[in-house]
Amino acid sequence: MHVPDGFIDAPVSAVTGVVAAGAVAVSLRGARRELDERTAPLAGLVAAFIFAVQMLNFPVAAGTSGHLLGGALAAILVGPYTGVLCVTVVLLMQGILFADGGLTALGVNVLDMGVVTVVVAYALFRGLLKVLPGTRRSVTVASFVSALVSVPAAAAAFTLLYWIGGTTDIPIGKVFTAMVGVHVLIGIGEALITALTVGAVIAVRPDLVHGARGLTTALKLRVDGELVDAPAAPAPVPAPAARSHRGLWATGLVTALVLAGFVSYYASSHPDGLEKVAADQGIDKKTEEHAAKDSPLADYGVKNVSDARVSGGLAGVIGVGATVAVGSGVFYVIRRRRAQDTPEAPAHDRETV
Repeated sequence: MHVPDGFIDAPVSAVTGVVAAGAVAVSLRGARRELDERTAPLAGLVAAFIFAVQMLNFPVAAGTSGHLLGGALAAILVGPYTGVLCVTVVLLMQGILFADGGLTALGVNVLDMGVVTVVVAYALFRGLLKVLPGTRRSVTVASFVSALVSVPAAAAAFTLLYWIGGTTDIPIGKVFTAMVGVHVLIGIGEALITALTVGAVIAVRPDLVHGARGLTTALKLRVDGELVDAPAAPAPVPAPAARSHRGLWATGLVTALVLAGFVSYYASSHPDGLEKVAADQGIDKKTEEHAAKDSPLADYGVKNVSDARVSGGLAGVIGVGATVAVGSGVFYVIRRRRAQDTPEAPAHDRETV
């Protein structure tokens, strides 16, 4: 659903850019509360994983494909504020390096694919957890439903922006019907990917899943006929936990590299939902050339590499590497800012050796 330059007029693109920048600024502050020494490295990995999976277009209808948006997945794994930042990093890498998604439309894409998907998905996710049993399975189910709904919600948001500032005169009802209809199908793929990924991480490290925190009910013991809280379990040994954290990060990175560097070659070549609707409805009549069209990595291929498999694979690996590097750098800085903003405990409150 990457909106290219020329779909939305300049005034609306500018206003949307300001709104998106404000949302990112709020997210930068909010992410300080979500990120810690365990989750900050995971956030960079989540951004890289979303980049990789977005290269895997899957068929959804005759001549149409779809791909992961990632807002729901990021919000559930690392929190809504950090989730907005993850998707924003991905969109920046795609727009600057790969000429995917217009640069003047960057605000539109951040607002639509980042903010709208995260807000809708996480609000629905939290609402579902309030009525479902407090179990890991409920987290997976809520992940599926919230991801499914987030995609047509983003399609509806694009339609609203197009109604306000579209550059072609197309009946908005037709655009809405076509956009939401095809993106409901894409949402099923989004839901499956999100639920499988969240379920896999929960099975290994549930403590790292933001959306799964606080689900475990405290253990009760019956003493003299009354229920009392059981003694707290001993703290885990730091060394094995650290090894497990590094193992999860390494596994996730290798998975992203394999998906982008190898599996992406077999992705569907059909246009995605927005491209198909734009061609069918005439939205793309005033599409502008991308400012980065001459980039060495434009269209997810390495310039001057003739073999399509090698070219696409190298571009995917470079993209994953760049995204994890930039994302990890951003989240490391945010984590450091949180540490600097946290006042040091008074000397009399600290333990003495």
